Amino acid sequence: MAIRGCEDIGMDWWKQIFEAFKVADIRQVAYVPDAGHAALIDACTADQGIHALAMTTEEEGVSLLAGAWLGGVRGALLMQSSGVGNCINMFSLASTCRFPLPVFVTMRGQWQEFNPWQQAMGESAERHLRTSGFQCQTAASADDVGPMTTATLDTAFTDDGMAALLLHQSLMPVKTFDQ
Repeated sequence: MAIRGCEDIGMDWWKQIFEAFKVADIRQVAYVPDAGHAALIDACTADQGIHALAMTTEEEGVSLLAGAWLGGVRGALLMQSSGVGNCINMFSLASTCRFPLPVFVTMRGQWQEFNPWQQAMGESAERHLRTSGFQCQTAASADDVGPMTTATLDTAFTDDGMAALLLHQSLMPVKTFDQ
């Protein structure tokens, strides 16, 4: 499956997340459209066994996945670091009800960030996630993505916990105001 030319620039780490989703029986993926997750979103949307749903805000994904879990379906939430700030209050739903919530965050405000509006959540997303009750890991190289994805899913579904994998901005193509 060719997805938006990521193979051409060596940024196919998303395949490791997709494969881990399949192994972990993830059947619902909530996301807000994001260039960093674009290839993964395309793969999830194209897969007949995964129901990929676009949200208007990230916190809708938290409640969607709560409902999925109550219905016996495993899910995952994809977002950008700025979305973490949108979800802080809604994370209390997962914390209070103790349902599994694996979250995959493409980071901004780090490596070669051109947009100053991304700095605040890029610098504080992990701290906010930990304060909200998440166990966090950061994948800074493509080789880390697969094992850390599996660990994130295991933490969420084995312990009925909240787990986040932060995908360092150096894994993404460099963005400019022209893109």
